[in-house]
Amino acid sequence: MHRLGRYKDSDIMSDLINDNYQVLLVLSRFGISLGFADKSIGEVCRLNNVDTDTFLAVVNLFMDEESFEPSLESFSLRAMMDYLHSSHDYYLNFRLPAIRNSLTKAMFDVSEDVAKAMTRFFDDYCSEVRKHMEYEEQNVFPYVRNLLENRRSEEYSIDLFSKQHDKIESKLTELKNIIIKYYPGAGGNELNGVLFDIFLCEQDLASHNKVEDLLFVPAIKKLEVE
Repeated sequence: MHRLGRYKDSDIMSDLINDNYQVLLVLSRFGISLGFADKSIGEVCRLNNVDTDTFLAVVNLFMDEESFEPSLESFSLRAMMDYLHSSHDYYLNFRLPAIRNSLTKAMFDVSEDVAKAMTRFFDDYCSEVRKHMEYEEQNVFPYVRNLLENRRSEEYSIDLFSKQHDKIESKLTELKNIIIKYYPGAGGNELNGVLFDIFLCEQDLASHNKVEDLLFVPAIKKLEVE
């Protein structure tokens, strides 16, 4: 159980990870490697050329999503985009392919038709995630970079992104429930392992959306009116 209250740059990085192991995902997306001994969060961030305020904004959201109150002035939009870009790469090129591979191996005792249907469902979901994240990479991030350089557009605003910002974890929830309720196989360690990974990925994607909804988008809206 993690502690109550916000983390500061003077807190010990290893304590932060022991409080909530999911912070390991944040570390990797900021390009921070393990092996930092008893250094503080601020020290580790500076050694890795990571904006400390941006790191803390994401970490404190991960640790206490219910009572989190963002400070939009305290983090870097450029550093946040780097973090989101790394997150996209993690989902599309590592986590989702790994789940697909495990799902395929777990369906050794079902009919070919069932296996194909489950795989097709997952592949359709991955296509939705890719479309969602490519939209951000190709439209939202360039728009924000232009704003940061004081190049404004009358044809686009972040409200357009907010209105179509679907919850990309919802279809993964559906797949999880299909496996739990209707999977006709024998189950066992393989299938339980897949379900565990899906639960973790679902939670992680929900946190990813909250970073965008509670930090990234409000900061862009503020920049638009400055």
